Amino acid sequence: MESVASQISARFKKKAVVDVRSGDTVRVHQKVREGSKERVQVFEGLVLRVTRRGSLTSTLSVRRIASGVGVEKTYLIHSPSILKIEVVKRSKVRRNYLTYMRELTGKSARLAGVDFDREAINTAADEAAAEEETKIKQEQEKVHEEQEAKKAEAEAKEEAKVKQVLAARQQEKTET
Repeated sequence: MESVASQISARFKKKAVVDVRSGDTVRVHQKVREGSKERVQVFEGLVLRVTRRGSLTSTLSVRRIASGVGVEKTYLIHSPSILKIEVVKRSKVRRNYLTYMRELTGKSARLAGVDFDREAINTAADEAAAEEETKIKQEQEKVHEEQEAKKAEAEAKEEAKVKQVLAARQQEKTET
């Protein structure tokens, strides 16, 4: 018999999760809400550590260099705001926690790549998350189209005003 805690955690776990390991280069698609708008933010970097693999609270620490500054983000793998995790590159590493990578820069920070089946690993896609991502993209396109329509309408009004002014000036010239 399962305990109550394990039943609750099983209900909130994602059905399919990508097999991510330390040393992988991943792209994490995260849903970000800014005010009333939602968008998908992609963060690509090296996985330093993956903790508590089988648990609801399993985390993934990703590091990248942005504008010469090291940026690390830790994601909850089963979080509803994480839409997709895709493995871009898999590297050969001998440690579980790659904290030594923080001190390395440039050529010394490179890891030897390993061949892997990208399609087989990245097939663990959540259909609900994919639908939500397409919905967010459609909403963004709709807002963009509305903004373009408003812009075109404002330009048309401005052009009509200019034509009116030109016609009035032309009429004044003909009267004098």
